[in-house]
Amino acid sequence: MTGRERVVATLGKKTRDHFACMPITMMFAADCLGVKYEQYARDYRTLVESQLRTVEQFDFDHVSAISDPAREASDCGARIQWYQDQPPAIIEEEALLADKAALIHLHVPNAWEGERMKDRLRAIENLRRGVRSDKMVEGWVEGPCAEAADLRGINRLMIDFTDDPIFVKDLFEFATRMAMQFARAQIEAGADIIGVGDAVASLVGPRVYKEFVLPYEKKLTEAIHAAGGRVRLHICGNTRRILNFVAELGCEMVDLDYPVPMEEARNLLGPDQVVAGNLNPVKELRDGTPGSISDRLARCRQEAGTNYIVAAGCEIVRGTSPANVSALVEFARSA
Repeated sequence: MTGRERVVATLGKKTRDHFACMPITMMFAADCLGVKYEQYARDYRTLVESQLRTVEQFDFDHVSAISDPAREASDCGARIQWYQDQPPAIIEEEALLADKAALIHLHVPNAWEGERMKDRLRAIENLRRGVRSDKMVEGWVEGPCAEAADLRGINRLMIDFTDDPIFVKDLFEFATRMAMQFARAQIEAGADIIGVGDAVASLVGPRVYKEFVLPYEKKLTEAIHAAGGRVRLHICGNTRRILNFVAELGCEMVDLDYPVPMEEARNLLGPDQVVAGNLNPVKELRDGTPGSISDRLARCRQEAGTNYIVAAGCEIVRGTSPANVSALVEFARSA
Protein backbone atom coordinates (compact mmCIF):
# COMPACT_ATOMS: atom_id res chain seq x y z
CA MET A 1 0.00 0.00 0.00
CA THR A 2 1.08 3.61 -0.47
CA GLY A 3 1.22 5.85 2.58
CA ARG A 4 -1.92 7.63 1.47
CA GLU A 5 -3.78 4.37 0.96
CA ARG A 6 -2.65 3.21 4.40
CA VAL A 7 -3.94 6.34 6.13
CA VAL A 8 -7.22 6.33 4.19
CA ALA A 9 -7.76 2.69 5.13
CA THR A 10 -6.97 3.39 8.77
CA LEU A 11 -9.33 6.35 8.98
CA GLY A 12 -12.02 4.35 7.18
CA LYS A 13 -11.62 1.38 9.58
CA LYS A 14 -10.59 -0.86 6.69
CA THR A 15 -7.84 -3.44 6.35
CA ARG A 16 -4.32 -2.06 5.92
CA ASP A 17 -0.95 -3.72 5.68
CA HIS A 18 0.39 -2.20 8.91
CA PHE A 19 -0.03 0.82 11.20
CA ALA A 20 0.21 4.27 9.65
CA CYS A 21 2.88 6.72 10.85
CA MET A 22 2.02 10.47 10.87
CA PRO A 23 4.30 12.41 13.24
CA ILE A 24 4.20 16.20 13.16
CA THR A 25 7.45 17.72 11.90
CA MET A 26 8.22 21.44 11.76
CA MET A 27 11.57 22.55 13.20
CA PHE A 28 12.78 18.98 12.79
CA ALA A 29 11.94 19.13 9.07
CA ALA A 30 13.71 22.49 8.67
CA ASP A 31 16.78 21.01 10.35
CA CYS A 32 16.67 18.03 7.98
CA LEU A 33 17.16 20.48 5.12
CA GLY A 34 19.57 22.66 7.08
CA VAL A 35 17.59 25.90 6.88
CA LYS A 36 16.60 28.50 9.46
CA TYR A 37 13.07 28.18 10.72
CA GLU A 38 12.09 31.71 9.72
CA GLN A 39 12.74 30.72 6.12
CA TYR A 40 10.66 27.54 6.59
CA ALA A 41 7.69 29.51 7.94
CA ARG A 42 7.92 32.42 5.47
CA ASP A 43 8.57 30.65 2.16
CA TYR A 44 6.43 27.76 0.96
CA ARG A 45 9.23 26.55 -1.32
CA THR A 46 11.47 25.95 1.68
CA LEU A 47 8.69 24.23 3.62
CA VAL A 48 7.94 21.95 0.68
CA GLU A 49 11.57 21.05 0.12
CA SER A 50 12.02 20.36 3.84
CA GLN A 51 8.94 18.17 4.04
CA LEU A 52 9.89 16.21 0.93
CA ARG A 53 13.43 15.72 2.22
CA THR A 54 12.08 14.50 5.57
CA VAL A 55 9.56 12.08 4.11
CA GLU A 56 12.20 10.77 1.70
CA GLN A 57 14.55 10.06 4.60
CA PHE A 58 12.03 8.54 7.01
CA ASP A 59 9.18 7.34 4.77
CA PHE A 60 6.33 8.75 6.84
CA ASP A 61 2.85 8.27 5.43
CA HIS A 62 2.15 11.99 5.04
CA VAL A 63 3.57 15.43 4.43
CA SER A 64 2.24 18.51 6.19
CA ALA A 65 1.93 22.25 5.61
CA ILE A 66 1.89 23.06 9.34
CA SER A 67 4.40 25.69 10.44
CA ASP A 68 3.06 28.07 13.08
CA PRO A 69 -0.24 29.32 14.54
CA ALA A 70 0.07 32.92 13.34
CA ARG A 71 -0.93 32.68 9.67
CA GLU A 72 -4.61 33.56 9.94
CA ALA A 73 -4.13 36.26 12.57
CA SER A 74 -1.31 37.81 10.54
CA ASP A 75 -3.53 38.14 7.48
CA CYS A 76 -6.20 39.75 9.66
CA GLY A 77 -3.67 42.43 10.56
CA ALA A 78 -2.21 41.15 13.85
CA ARG A 79 1.37 42.09 14.68
CA ILE A 80 3.79 39.16 14.52
CA GLN A 81 7.23 38.82 16.07
CA TRP A 82 9.62 36.97 13.77
CA TYR A 83 12.65 35.04 14.98
CA GLN A 84 15.51 33.77 12.86
CA ASP A 85 15.35 30.16 14.01
CA GLN A 86 12.11 29.79 16.02
CA PRO A 87 8.42 29.94 15.07
CA PRO A 88 6.88 33.41 14.75
CA ALA A 89 4.65 34.53 17.61
CA ILE A 90 1.68 36.82 18.16
CA ILE A 91 2.55 39.96 20.12
CA GLU A 92 -0.13 39.58 22.77
CA GLU A 93 0.42 42.99 24.33
CA GLU A 94 -0.64 44.50 21.00
CA ALA A 95 -3.40 42.00 20.18
CA LEU A 96 -5.56 42.97 17.23
CA LEU A 97 -8.71 42.78 19.35
CA ALA A 98 -7.35 44.25 22.58
CA ASP A 99 -10.31 46.58 22.08
CA LYS A 100 -13.33 44.30 21.72
CA ALA A 101 -15.16 46.91 19.65
CA ALA A 102 -12.71 46.28 16.79
CA LEU A 103 -14.34 42.91 16.07
CA ILE A 104 -17.27 44.53 14.29
CA HIS A 105 -14.88 46.01 11.72
CA LEU A 106 -12.89 42.80 11.17
CA HIS A 107 -13.45 40.88 7.95
CA VAL A 108 -12.47 37.33 7.06
CA PRO A 109 -9.55 37.63 4.62
CA ASN A 110 -9.63 35.82 1.30
CA ALA A 111 -7.22 32.91 1.70
CA TRP A 112 -5.86 33.39 -1.83
CA GLU A 113 -5.14 37.08 -1.15
CA GLY A 114 -3.71 36.98 2.36
CA GLU A 115 0.09 36.80 2.23
CA ARG A 116 0.58 34.03 4.77
CA MET A 117 -2.54 31.99 4.03
CA LYS A 118 -1.75 32.07 0.32
CA ASP A 119 1.77 30.85 1.14
CA ARG A 120 0.26 27.77 2.82
CA LEU A 121 -2.00 27.14 -0.16
CA ARG A 122 1.04 27.25 -2.46
CA ALA A 123 2.78 24.80 -0.15
CA ILE A 124 -0.11 22.36 -0.42
CA GLU A 125 -0.23 22.62 -4.21
CA ASN A 126 3.48 21.83 -4.42
CA LEU A 127 3.37 19.09 -1.79
CA ARG A 128 0.60 17.45 -3.78
CA ARG A 129 2.70 17.57 -6.92
CA GLY A 130 5.75 16.36 -5.03
CA VAL A 131 4.19 13.24 -3.49
CA ARG A 132 1.52 12.68 -6.16
CA SER A 133 -0.93 10.14 -4.73
CA ASP A 134 1.69 8.27 -2.72
CA LYS A 135 1.40 10.23 0.54
CA MET A 136 -1.36 11.93 2.48
CA VAL A 137 -1.15 15.72 2.21
CA GLU A 138 -2.11 17.53 5.41
CA GLY A 139 -3.30 21.10 5.60
CA TRP A 140 -3.79 23.03 8.83
CA VAL A 141 -6.06 25.65 10.39
CA GLU A 142 -6.29 27.18 13.83
CA GLY A 143 -9.29 25.99 15.82
CA PRO A 144 -11.81 28.49 17.19
CA CYS A 145 -10.40 28.71 20.72
CA ALA A 146 -6.78 29.03 19.58
CA GLU A 147 -7.57 31.64 16.94
CA ALA A 148 -9.70 33.63 19.36
CA ALA A 149 -6.73 33.70 21.73
CA ASP A 150 -4.45 34.84 18.90
CA LEU A 151 -6.75 37.72 18.02
CA ARG A 152 -7.83 38.78 21.50
CA GLY A 153 -4.89 37.67 23.66
CA ILE A 154 -5.11 34.52 25.73
CA ASN A 155 -5.32 36.25 29.10
CA ARG A 156 -8.10 38.58 27.96
CA LEU A 157 -9.99 35.65 26.43
CA MET A 158 -9.93 33.66 29.66
CA ILE A 159 -11.52 36.62 31.48
CA ASP A 160 -14.03 37.14 28.65
CA PHE A 161 -15.51 33.67 29.16
CA THR A 162 -16.98 35.00 32.42
CA ASP A 163 -17.23 38.74 31.82
CA ASP A 164 -18.55 38.87 28.24
CA PRO A 165 -19.78 35.49 26.94
CA ILE A 166 -21.72 37.13 24.09
CA PHE A 167 -18.53 38.69 22.74
CA VAL A 168 -16.71 35.35 23.04
CA LYS A 169 -19.35 33.63 20.94
CA ASP A 170 -19.19 36.39 18.33
CA LEU A 171 -15.40 36.04 18.26
CA PHE A 172 -15.60 32.25 17.97
CA GLU A 173 -18.09 32.63 15.13
CA PHE A 174 -15.64 34.88 13.27
CA ALA A 175 -12.72 32.51 13.92
CA THR A 176 -14.77 29.53 12.73
CA ARG A 177 -15.89 31.23 9.53
CA MET A 178 -12.27 32.08 8.77
CA ALA A 179 -11.12 28.51 9.46
CA MET A 180 -13.89 27.07 7.29
CA GLN A 181 -12.93 29.28 4.36
CA PHE A 182 -9.22 28.56 4.79
CA ALA A 183 -9.82 24.81 5.13
CA ARG A 184 -11.93 24.71 1.96
CA ALA A 185 -9.23 26.53 0.03
CA GLN A 186 -6.61 24.04 1.25
CA ILE A 187 -8.76 21.08 0.20
CA GLU A 188 -9.19 22.66 -3.22
CA ALA A 189 -5.41 23.08 -3.38
CA GLY A 190 -4.88 19.36 -2.78
CA ALA A 191 -5.06 18.65 0.97
CA ASP A 192 -6.52 15.27 1.95
CA ILE A 193 -6.84 16.02 5.66
CA ILE A 194 -6.98 19.22 7.68
CA GLY A 195 -5.28 19.44 11.03
CA VAL A 196 -7.27 21.59 13.43
CA GLY A 197 -4.91 22.99 16.05
CA ASP A 198 -6.85 24.15 19.10
CA ALA A 199 -4.30 23.95 21.92
CA VAL A 200 -5.91 26.65 24.05
CA ALA A 201 -8.95 24.40 24.44
CA SER A 202 -6.92 22.24 26.83
CA LEU A 203 -6.82 25.15 29.28
CA VAL A 204 -10.58 25.46 29.78
CA GLY A 205 -12.78 23.24 31.91
CA PRO A 206 -15.60 20.97 30.75
CA ARG A 207 -18.33 23.59 31.24
CA VAL A 208 -16.56 26.23 29.17
CA TYR A 209 -15.56 23.70 26.52
CA LYS A 210 -19.10 22.39 26.15
CA GLU A 211 -20.68 25.84 25.95
CA PHE A 212 -18.11 27.80 23.96
CA VAL A 213 -15.73 25.49 22.11
CA LEU A 214 -17.62 22.33 21.21
CA PRO A 215 -20.31 23.97 19.02
CA TYR A 216 -17.72 25.77 16.90
CA GLU A 217 -15.31 22.85 16.57
CA LYS A 218 -18.34 20.81 15.51
CA LYS A 219 -19.33 23.42 12.92
CA LEU A 220 -15.78 23.49 11.56
CA THR A 221 -15.56 19.69 11.41
CA GLU A 222 -18.83 19.47 9.50
CA ALA A 223 -17.69 22.15 7.04
CA ILE A 224 -14.44 20.29 6.34
CA HIS A 225 -16.39 17.09 5.74
CA ALA A 226 -18.79 18.91 3.42
CA ALA A 227 -15.80 20.15 1.41
CA GLY A 228 -14.54 16.59 0.97
CA GLY A 229 -11.80 16.66 3.60
CA ARG A 230 -10.95 14.72 6.74
CA VAL A 231 -10.19 16.15 10.19
CA ARG A 232 -7.20 15.63 12.49
CA LEU A 233 -7.95 17.32 15.82
CA HIS A 234 -4.80 18.39 17.64
CA ILE A 235 -5.21 19.81 21.14
CA CYS A 236 -1.89 19.87 22.96
CA GLY A 237 -1.78 19.29 26.68
CA ASN A 238 -4.09 17.50 29.09
CA THR A 239 -7.50 16.95 27.46
CA ARG A 240 -8.76 14.34 29.92
CA ARG A 241 -11.64 16.52 31.16
CA ILE A 242 -13.03 17.24 27.69
CA LEU A 243 -12.50 14.00 25.77
CA ASN A 244 -16.10 12.88 26.29
CA PHE A 245 -17.14 15.99 24.35
CA VAL A 246 -14.42 15.51 21.72
CA ALA A 247 -16.04 12.14 21.04
CA GLU A 248 -19.08 14.01 19.71
CA LEU A 249 -17.16 15.88 16.99
CA GLY A 250 -16.85 13.09 14.44
CA CYS A 251 -13.18 13.78 13.64
CA GLU A 252 -11.47 11.03 11.69
CA MET A 253 -8.37 11.34 13.85
CA VAL A 254 -7.68 12.70 17.35
CA ASP A 255 -4.14 13.37 18.58
CA LEU A 256 -3.44 12.55 22.23
CA ASP A 257 -0.65 14.36 24.02
CA TYR A 258 1.41 12.52 26.64
CA PRO A 259 -0.45 13.79 29.79
CA VAL A 260 -3.52 11.81 28.70
CA PRO A 261 -3.52 8.12 29.75
CA MET A 262 -4.19 6.14 26.59
CA GLU A 263 -6.45 3.60 28.27
CA GLU A 264 -8.57 6.37 29.78
CA ALA A 265 -8.77 8.16 26.43
CA ARG A 266 -9.91 5.01 24.69
CA ASN A 267 -12.71 4.55 27.22
CA LEU A 268 -13.86 8.15 26.81
CA LEU A 269 -13.60 8.30 23.02
CA GLY A 270 -14.98 4.84 22.33
CA PRO A 271 -13.48 1.90 20.44
CA ASP A 272 -13.95 3.28 16.92
CA GLN A 273 -12.20 6.64 17.22
CA VAL A 274 -8.81 6.66 15.50
CA VAL A 275 -6.25 8.14 17.90
CA ALA A 276 -2.61 9.08 17.40
CA GLY A 277 0.47 9.89 19.41
CA ASN A 278 0.69 9.84 23.22
CA LEU A 279 4.50 9.73 23.45
CA ASN A 280 6.27 12.49 25.35
CA PRO A 281 8.17 14.24 22.52
CA VAL A 282 11.10 15.14 24.77
CA LYS A 283 11.43 12.57 27.54
CA GLU A 284 10.38 9.51 25.54
CA LEU A 285 11.18 10.34 21.91
CA ARG A 286 14.11 12.75 21.92
CA ASP A 287 15.78 11.41 25.06
CA GLY A 288 14.82 7.75 24.64
CA THR A 289 16.37 4.94 22.64
CA PRO A 290 14.94 2.97 19.71
CA GLY A 291 14.30 0.13 22.13
CA SER A 292 12.49 2.22 24.74
CA ILE A 293 10.45 3.95 22.03
CA SER A 294 9.35 0.60 20.63
CA ASP A 295 8.36 -0.57 24.11
CA ARG A 296 6.33 2.59 24.72
CA LEU A 297 4.58 2.27 21.36
CA ALA A 298 3.74 -1.34 22.15
CA ARG A 299 1.90 -0.14 25.25
CA CYS A 300 0.05 2.45 23.17
CA ARG A 301 -0.98 -0.23 20.70
CA GLN A 302 -2.17 -2.50 23.48
CA GLU A 303 -4.26 0.21 25.14
CA ALA A 304 -5.49 1.95 21.97
CA GLY A 305 -6.27 -1.16 19.92
CA THR A 306 -6.15 -1.31 16.16
CA ASN A 307 -7.54 2.21 15.58
CA TYR A 308 -4.20 3.85 16.26
CA ILE A 309 -1.70 5.90 14.24
CA VAL A 310 1.95 6.09 15.28
CA ALA A 311 3.13 9.59 16.23
CA ALA A 312 4.47 11.59 19.16
CA GLY A 313 2.14 13.49 21.46
CA CYS A 314 3.08 16.74 19.69
CA GLU A 315 5.72 17.70 17.14
CA ILE A 316 9.03 15.88 16.90
CA VAL A 317 11.32 18.29 18.69
CA ARG A 318 14.58 19.68 17.42
CA GLY A 319 17.56 17.52 18.36
CA THR A 320 15.76 14.18 18.14
CA SER A 321 18.16 11.63 16.66
CA PRO A 322 17.37 10.09 13.26
CA ALA A 323 17.56 6.64 14.85
CA ASN A 324 14.81 7.54 17.31
CA VAL A 325 12.61 8.98 14.57
CA SER A 326 13.18 5.88 12.45
CA ALA A 327 12.01 3.82 15.43
CA LEU A 328 8.51 5.23 14.93
CA VAL A 329 8.37 4.01 11.34
CA GLU A 330 9.97 0.67 12.13
CA PHE A 331 7.40 0.02 14.87
CA ALA A 332 4.55 0.94 12.55
CA ARG A 333 5.79 -1.46 9.93
CA SER A 334 6.18 -4.31 12.40
CA ALA A 335 2.86 -3.84 14.19
